[in-house]
Amino acid sequence: MFIQVIQGRVTDPAALKARLDRWQTEVGPGATGWLGATGGVTDKGVFVGVVRFASEEDARRNSDRPEQSAWWEETSKLFSGDVTFHDCPDVETHTGGGSDDAGFVQVIQGRVTDVERMRRMGREMDAQVRQFRPDVIGSTTALHGDGGFTETVYFTSEAEARAGEGKELPAELRQAFEESMAIMEDVAYFDLRDPWLRSPK
Repeated sequence: MFIQVIQGRVTDPAALKARLDRWQTEVGPGATGWLGATGGVTDKGVFVGVVRFASEEDARRNSDRPEQSAWWEETSKLFSGDVTFHDCPDVETHTGGGSDDAGFVQVIQGRVTDVERMRRMGREMDAQVRQFRPDVIGSTTALHGDGGFTETVYFTSEAEARAGEGKELPAELRQAFEESMAIMEDVAYFDLRDPWLRSPK
């Protein structure tokens, strides 16, 4: 899987959502290898989009299409300031990946000091998370290639996610969580309370 992360500040979320709807109906059908997209705008007006393709080659071919360029030229006008892109051919999926059934999505970004340890710990924690946090539908972790990462976590609802956060972790899971946080730096959280979830029709 290949993931492209898109971020920027917007002043009219409804207009951006309409443009994304238009992409799915007019541009998306010709996008070979497009697997789906997760997006939304935080309370502070920051849009985060996580677009999934089967491969980097599929994503490149889509970017080179004239209709994609025309769509982005108009859509980019809805952003105030710079738009940041992270192209991530290195992707980890956990607890089944993501789901269009999520009622709440949290995007976590930061830097990791030990990528291989992050991979190993994520895989080891999968079964425990699945058992202890049924509100977590799944997640993806896209590695930026420079130590940065974007983790997208899908929850059944925000209320259930907050309740899950308040639960006391079992000793083994707590230790694993603390170890994983110890290798992360500059961590930021983006709450998408109204997630825009799309997949090919």
